[in-house]
Amino acid sequence: MNKEILRELSAITAEEQAILDGSLVIDRDLYMKSEKNVINAQKLIDSGKLITIRPHTRFIHFPKHTHDYIEIVYMCAGETTHIVNGNTVRLLCGETLILNQHATQEILPAGEGDIAVNFIVMPRFFGKALEIMGEEETPLRRFIMDCIAGRENTDGYLHFKVADVQQIQNLFENLIISLTENAPTKRKTAELTMGLLLLEFINHSDKLGYENIEKGILIDVFKYIEDNYRSGSLSELAERLHYDIHWLSREIKRKTGMTFTELLQEKRLLQTEYLLTNSNIPVGDIAASVGYNNTNYFHSIFKSRFGVSPKKHRDAIRQKNNAV
Repeated sequence: MNKEILRELSAITAEEQAILDGSLVIDRDLYMKSEKNVINAQKLIDSGKLITIRPHTRFIHFPKHTHDYIEIVYMCAGETTHIVNGNTVRLLCGETLILNQHATQEILPAGEGDIAVNFIVMPRFFGKALEIMGEEETPLRRFIMDCIAGRENTDGYLHFKVADVQQIQNLFENLIISLTENAPTKRKTAELTMGLLLLEFINHSDKLGYENIEKGILIDVFKYIEDNYRSGSLSELAERLHYDIHWLSREIKRKTGMTFTELLQEKRLLQTEYLLTNSNIPVGDIAASVGYNNTNYFHSIFKSRFGVSPKKHRDAIRQKNNAV
């Protein structure tokens, strides 16, 4: 990270100085509006804004609490230890922790060299980011959608071990800069940067640290579909993962709300839409390339999903692009 940014983030705050001077507990008035252990966004974000950042307060133990916003913790230097929903998460330099509104978090005291930045994000801020991410089903997209809808995700958090991914490190640095400057395009820049960050997280989903087998299974399922949507099958997936096919089928349905076949079909249709939009490949060849040998069936499910035939969909996109 840029040394000047890190120096500014390392400065001892008034709150931290009070702790060093002998205060033994956090000042609840800085974070909470009532006796409930819920950190309130209105205490941290200026009125009318949807995102802000603040350095994590060091030298003190943060007792169990939840948030009424989405929190993204980025570790700039050193490390911190979090207990999230009973799981111990050691967040190392360059790693990211994303928590939804239902996650219970406890944080052990951080030292002077342990520099973390908390992004306090209101759910509505993710609108542009979701557009950039697209409609492809991934664990991260589902997590963000659950956050926006206020649904309780099974685990409540995502831990990305991405210290070795330079693109993500650069984007976090850019996001920090954009949120600390008063440029007229500040919000738009932050929205676009967040969208690119989430895309990079998707590209590096193998860096997602998971503490329970259920989330691991879901990641394996999505990765298999991503790599094998043309000819993949549930039986082959079950064999690869060494699970009973019937048990795996039920788990996929329980965790995603969709069957394996529906997930596979969704991926094929999204790839079809991409090829219709970005290539001149004939519709029949596109159908075959994404795994459909029966063109009548292909046209039927495409129209069911998008409301028009593949040709009309392509024509509408081209007409729209030509009008711009």
